[in-house]
Amino acid sequence: MGKRYELSDEAWARIEPLMPRQRRGGKWNDHRAMLNGVFWVLNSGAPWRDVPERYGHWKTVYGRYRRWTREGLFGRLLHRLHLQLDEEGRIDWSQFNVDGSSIRADRSAAGGRKKSSRASRKTTPWDDPGEALARSFIW
Repeated sequence: MGKRYELSDEAWARIEPLMPRQRRGGKWNDHRAMLNGVFWVLNSGAPWRDVPERYGHWKTVYGRYRRWTREGLFGRLLHRLHLQLDEEGRIDWSQFNVDGSSIRADRSAAGGRKKSSRASRKTTPWDDPGEALARSFIW
């Protein structure tokens, strides 16, 4: 059994082929350790400087996270994993709900004076799961 927030062997086996390959230059730190360090920070809410040493130096973990975010690696991973899991029938589309709307709170929500009683925009119900996926944050 792995430590809290770490990838299981099954999850790593699914993700590993999608990770960047080593090219010319120095040897990279292990991708799995870097991902586990990123997950540790994002799940624990701790500062980057508090990353446990088993994941590598905190600057390396942070730098890898920033580079992968900038290059769009996480979005590509989620997209490919979504497609793989859907092909395997492991996604229950009846439970998949996406709401990307942003609703601005009225001043009165913070205790301010009420001006008018404007109704907020309605969210769009998605009948087609494919359409919901297309509009999800994964793209």
